[in-house]
Amino acid sequence: MDTTELENRARRLAAAGGQSDGVRRILGIAGAPGAGKSTLAARLARALGPAVAVVVPMDGFHLAQAELERLGRADRKGAPDTFDAAGYVALLRRLREQAAEAVYAPAFDRTLEEPVAGSIRVGPDVPLVITEGNYLLHGAGVWAEVGPLLDEAWFLAPDDTARVRRLVDRHVRHGKDEAYARRWVARSDEANARLIAPGRSRADLVID
Repeated sequence: MDTTELENRARRLAAAGGQSDGVRRILGIAGAPGAGKSTLAARLARALGPAVAVVVPMDGFHLAQAELERLGRADRKGAPDTFDAAGYVALLRRLREQAAEAVYAPAFDRTLEEPVAGSIRVGPDVPLVITEGNYLLHGAGVWAEVGPLLDEAWFLAPDDTARVRRLVDRHVRHGKDEAYARRWVARSDEANARLIAPGRSRADLVID
């Protein structure tokens, strides 16, 4: 499926948002680290325009570095228990109800490697939220509550060799030494990728 087809599919979903039921539509894009989730979400949002679609990434719910260190999880940053999953679910529920006021969502600053609250404004008339992240289709714990809140869920499944190469390059761009980046990807990111993989079977659309 090419980008134009994906844009049209997202546009149809947006057209159903905010109609008589007063419920905003939510499109979820899941996949392993480095799969291209944020790239696709941004491309869809640009194609539809800011009055139609806003991207709200799951990564805004990363726990702060200080809290990860307090919990002893800093060396596993990116694992399911290093996010505020309940907070993410609560935000999705709030976003579905197209209220009269704007909703503000957190973003993740990759330069700071920290979440930043109140960074993303979702106006009351925006009919579609595109949310993307690793664990949208993860079936364990609170994460299992995410899937039912999505009107559609897409799973990105690119070639693993290319995905890992992109992931290492991304870590290097954000300040990691290449050798360290490769070790981190092999130990942490790929362990998370194995947890994410079963979510493919729960998706409405798999994009290879």
